[in-house]
Amino acid sequence: PMNFNFDLPLDRTHTDSQKFDGRQRYFGSADITPMWVADMDFAVPECVTRAIEKRAAHPVYGYTLYPESLYQSVIDWFRRRHHWSIERDWVMMMPGVVPSLHACCLVLAEAGEGVIVQPPVYYPFFSTVTHTGRRLLLNPLLNVGGRYQMNFAELEALASQAKILMLCTPHNPVGRVWNRDELLEVLRIARRHQMMVVSDDIHADLIYPGQTHTMLGTLENEFGDFIRTHLVTAVAPSKTFNIPGLGLSCLIVPNPQHRRALQQALDILHVSNTNPFSIVAFEAAYNGGEQWLDALLLYLQRNKNRVREYFAQHIPQISIGDAEGTYLLWLDCRKLGMSDAQLRDFFIQKCNLGLSPGHVFGEGGSGFMRLNIGTRRQVVEEALQRISHALPQR
Repeated sequence: PMNFNFDLPLDRTHTDSQKFDGRQRYFGSADITPMWVADMDFAVPECVTRAIEKRAAHPVYGYTLYPESLYQSVIDWFRRRHHWSIERDWVMMMPGVVPSLHACCLVLAEAGEGVIVQPPVYYPFFSTVTHTGRRLLLNPLLNVGGRYQMNFAELEALASQAKILMLCTPHNPVGRVWNRDELLEVLRIARRHQMMVVSDDIHADLIYPGQTHTMLGTLENEFGDFIRTHLVTAVAPSKTFNIPGLGLSCLIVPNPQHRRALQQALDILHVSNTNPFSIVAFEAAYNGGEQWLDALLLYLQRNKNRVREYFAQHIPQISIGDAEGTYLLWLDCRKLGMSDAQLRDFFIQKCNLGLSPGHVFGEGGSGFMRLNIGTRRQVVEEALQRISHALPQR
């Protein structure tokens, strides 16, 4: 197996990185250790860098087409990694997952129609609904002893007044990888109410060893017809391979009417992302990044286990629940007895750490913090020690 060194120190300052160069603006301090915005501090797979360098060597960066090989890289990846057979026609290239979600709200629901989101959730889910003038329906997750579950009874009640369910799977920030049974129940409810499911699977590849992510599109035995008419799935190599700044993503849309309507929505704003560098990086990542990803997942698993074990041993007031996927840990800090404002100040001023405050993820996020462990072990270790030292000794 190839050797990947995720312990290699990389200075990301002065690259106009949001995570590093945005610290002063976001935290009021430029020297905190940033463990917030969801990108990683690791070098991308070498195949990606090589593809960009090769393209950069040709000195004309003109208008670019999406090559067929780009679509094929998506189809091959999801067949190989997720046992999902995607048809070529279903794949729509998009300028990112959040713009894709906005387009889905515009196209699949009318103004004022209901869209369900399940907080605490990645906060653009809320603005996606409100910015497009749709009605936000909240179906908060249930925290059952640290393990989050969907409130299916309430989902069923809301579904009768909703046009779309916006599903986050794996769920950011709580880290749940919804299992097959849970997803089948989602589809049963959606089918009963003829509700669209827009599934954001951007973290689908970041699943810890021993867990399995199920793409809704693979549940064809029971739901084939429904999936082909009522499911839209957003995917991208951006989180998986640490290339979110390149901005290219896809929507997998089996329903031809929906594809036409989505294309129309893009045409109105003349939006596209046929950036020559995004295209070659996207394709190279899916075609050549698999071994790097497998090594990364083992590294992240060790980071996660270290955090869990350290909290259990030294900081029992904080726990991390069920982290089954993503490199984001959802820290339950409620036992510290602090308000959200105090919690924010504690991490910034006392620990010198920049985390994402839980309350921005909506209902159920109060008293939590989101920690990004997509960084070197040494940085994680130092962060843990700082938290420990900042707390009054028991």
